[in-house]
Amino acid sequence: MHLDIAQITGIGDRQTNQDALASALADDLACFVLADGTGGHEGGELAANLVVDSIIGKFLQEASFSARALRSYVDWAIHTVAQQKAGNLKQQQMSATVATLLIDRSNRCALWAHLGDTRIYLFRRGKIIAISKDHSQAQRMVDAGYAEYATLRQHPQRSVLFAAIGAEGDSIPEITTEAITLQEGDAFLMCSDGFWEWVHEDEMEQTLVSAPNTDAWLSQMAIIAGQNNSTSKIDRDNFSAFAVCLKEADTAANRMPNMTS
Repeated sequence: MHLDIAQITGIGDRQTNQDALASALADDLACFVLADGTGGHEGGELAANLVVDSIIGKFLQEASFSARALRSYVDWAIHTVAQQKAGNLKQQQMSATVATLLIDRSNRCALWAHLGDTRIYLFRRGKIIAISKDHSQAQRMVDAGYAEYATLRQHPQRSVLFAAIGAEGDSIPEITTEAITLQEGDAFLMCSDGFWEWVHEDEMEQTLVSAPNTDAWLSQMAIIAGQNNSTSKIDRDNFSAFAVCLKEADTAANRMPNMTS
């Protein structure tokens, strides 16, 4: 099974880009990581890069496909950020959301982990069949029945997180305990809040169905995000995304941008 991949990152209306993303390949295993930093310009950018670099580095050292392995990668990121904070008083407030996706191409299955409001979507036959749940105050309001999911993007507490790497509190990263069996045509979208808050789920599905390839799908969503933001008075946050579509070997080229091996 081939992975047809596209990625994007942008500064939005901020002074710096505190998002970070990277991917790596080890034999038939692929690892994708996306982080969104908080805690000041330098702290947020540093936290996001530490999370991404530590997870990718640990994956390349100990590449394995299991929930236990994935947890060890994320735990290493937590440890790395904690060490950095302990050694620098100016970085005590830094933290980063994270989304990590592992794909076993030979066995056609996937695992993922997340903490914060960086999301992972899984599509099948053009429809969303799974979405990671944000660790945000707005999501808690939805879960408690005090707000509708459809209003989450405009909720005044949407950006208030109760968990992130470096600010875990009582929360631990959510990790899929059982591998998800994948099918040809399945697709993943990993994205920071600066991306998904400007592209609605129905727009993700519509563009996936109409796009001829993964690059076009991500490009169409990016255009929609820009258009939706342009009609708003809200400054746009940094935005980043991975789009991954699963193809049979005879129907797609195996493109792994910025991969490390």
